[in-house]
Amino acid sequence: MITKACLRFSPLLICVQILFGHIAGLSQASRPEIFAPGIISGPLHEAAPAFTPDGKTVYYHCAGPSIQGTILVAHLQKGGWSTPEIAPWSGEWSDIEPAMSPDGSYMIFSSNRPAVPGGKPLDGYWQSQAFPRSGGNLWRVDRKNGQFGEPYRLPDMINSGSSIFSPAIAADGSLYFMRPLGDTGRFHIYRAAWRNGQYEKPELVPFSAPGNFGDVDPAVAPDESFLIFSSNRPPAVKNQLFIVYRVAGKWGEPVLLNDTINRPPANNVEARLSPDLRTLYFSSGYAPPVTYPNDRDNSRKMLEQSRWYNGNSNIWYVPIGHLIGH
Repeated sequence: MITKACLRFSPLLICVQILFGHIAGLSQASRPEIFAPGIISGPLHEAAPAFTPDGKTVYYHCAGPSIQGTILVAHLQKGGWSTPEIAPWSGEWSDIEPAMSPDGSYMIFSSNRPAVPGGKPLDGYWQSQAFPRSGGNLWRVDRKNGQFGEPYRLPDMINSGSSIFSPAIAADGSLYFMRPLGDTGRFHIYRAAWRNGQYEKPELVPFSAPGNFGDVDPAVAPDESFLIFSSNRPPAVKNQLFIVYRVAGKWGEPVLLNDTINRPPANNVEARLSPDLRTLYFSSGYAPPVTYPNDRDNSRKMLEQSRWYNGNSNIWYVPIGHLIGH
């Protein structure tokens, strides 16, 4: 990892060489592949896969015209991924964007559930627009003996409004998330340090300073050596994926990932990292373009795949070891 290399060898030259090596790797990306097509990636919107540390269980959210955000769980078996089921603590409210702690001991997700018992579902408000019953606060659910308990709301220090989304958890417990900035209403990324058993006041991360664009959906490495997020900042087209590295404790400038990964003009959001950090998962409405002349075999194939290539977002994955020195 960049930070460890810089701390161990110290000379600035080594840090610079590593950083430029990662940036050069941006052009070496493999093509994304759809994740568990027909099982996990299906006809609804699917996003935000959160894996247990062994990679054998995944939680993610789905949503559609007739279903609110719901967190599902599937298990890796010999024949592939099991049929997803609703997580025991989800299905009543709009629950989205699960994020697993690196040690697997708890998960944090966003939900429109009432902030107080008996209350109403949260309304969202961003970019000068109200979104009834589509707000969010961050909730935590702890895992003991392999089972998750009942969710509980994070403190007001984190949930300072009703539009708090997209958690990401570092190894030391520090929490990244997005919330709208007051003067523009655009989403930006914040970090709340975890010290002495509690969160400190969230701070805007330096690379997400206010501007004529928004930053959303952070996915952070456990040691905070890099972070992947989505933004419409230049030179992006719509929301696309960026990576930003932290060297010697300081965040650098975000770099747009290669078009092989972003595949503009598709929207690419909800970044997530595999437990070994070698794979990036994200949600995208990308569908292979129609080409002519076609053939009957390919037409049969596309008819089958139309169950998930239907304009809704699916989960995709792509190796990123070349970006992080793995």
